[in-house]
Amino acid sequence: MADQPSPTQITNDPFAAVRIPEYRHLMIGRFCFVMSLRMMATLVGWWVYQLTKNPFSIGLIGLAEVIPALSLALYSGHKIDISEKRKLLLKCIFFYSCAAGILLFLSTAAIHDKLDNHAITYIIYIVIFGTGIIRAFAGPVFSAMIATVVPRQYLQNATTWMQGSFLSASVTGHAVGGFLIAFFGNTGTLVIICSLLVTSFILLFQLKSKPPAAVRGEKKTWESVKEGLRFVFQTKEILGALSLDMFAVLFGGAVAMLPVFASDFLKVGPMGFGWLNAASDIGSICVVVFLTLVPMKRAQGKKLLVAVAGFGVCIIIFGLSNLFFLSFVALLVSGMMDGISVVVRGTVMQLKTPDHMRGRVSSVGSMFINSSNELGQFESGVMSKLFGVRPSVVIGGCVTIVVVLVTWFKAPTLRKFEY
Repeated sequence: MADQPSPTQITNDPFAAVRIPEYRHLMIGRFCFVMSLRMMATLVGWWVYQLTKNPFSIGLIGLAEVIPALSLALYSGHKIDISEKRKLLLKCIFFYSCAAGILLFLSTAAIHDKLDNHAITYIIYIVIFGTGIIRAFAGPVFSAMIATVVPRQYLQNATTWMQGSFLSASVTGHAVGGFLIAFFGNTGTLVIICSLLVTSFILLFQLKSKPPAAVRGEKKTWESVKEGLRFVFQTKEILGALSLDMFAVLFGGAVAMLPVFASDFLKVGPMGFGWLNAASDIGSICVVVFLTLVPMKRAQGKKLLVAVAGFGVCIIIFGLSNLFFLSFVALLVSGMMDGISVVVRGTVMQLKTPDHMRGRVSSVGSMFINSSNELGQFESGVMSKLFGVRPSVVIGGCVTIVVVLVTWFKAPTLRKFEY
């Protein structure tokens, strides 16, 4: 990395990491991958609800993906740490492209003429189960690779930029996904998803080989996995940030039920569905861009807790709203609160994790994230079936606030944390 600027030259430089060409390839390649992933999530949620008209069926999408993602998370971390990361990442992108290709074929008129809605829905669940396997490896290997392309003194800047690109991709994917469904239907949307995956593969193909970091002797798989778990559970800052995010989004996530709100309550169709999907991510990216240019200097732990409580309040407002504008603003502000959580959590994990354990720690982190997102989607489906869609969202927001209050008093280490 001889062409990189010296540390003294980049002090207070918000563009330090993006000046490194290989980091740009990684960031843009991940942007295309995440954008395609979010577009697929938007499409599948809308598609399955239109096929079944049952909110619980949306929850089953999350269950289908979270089962393999959680089951393989610990093994994937061990595999990432002992593998050449570039090759493993390219395999993930290739297989995800295959899954998107299957959905593209399934969306054609010829298949719809031959199969009924129930059969198509079951096949979608099977494909999503496959993408859960892929995501068990893809997410952690992306995170583990950041430290292999930038010097340690750039990690905070690189992490913030990577989170910003991730959220930008989410915004674009969610919003554009809804618009494309409205204008081009499911098949046209899937064609664009496949094109983005090919673009991601080409960009990431240009990365240099990333061999595993040197470790002390050979470890058996289970011993290696336990080492990663012990590190996370003994590092209170990482454990606190991950746990708070997991419980907040697990109970407070309203995104899973957006197809129902857009279609049945707010009656805004796929176009409004796209905007609602994008709202929280728009808020997040605004905050992440701001924090990239003006980083938090003090009291990051307290700000994290206040932000998560604010997230819960926004979810309650969204659940009670009958106005599209109010619903959009509630989700927008919830995204701003979540953006603070994303930056703090990501920075803590990058700064506290040694190089030889990045794969395992990222995979344990992915277990928390998958629990909060995909398992939260299933939880939303179950709660909606038991209590109704609106009450389930409001209850989830209230539980989020309770989790923050408990954490505030029971986890003083996190409340007092600064970096």
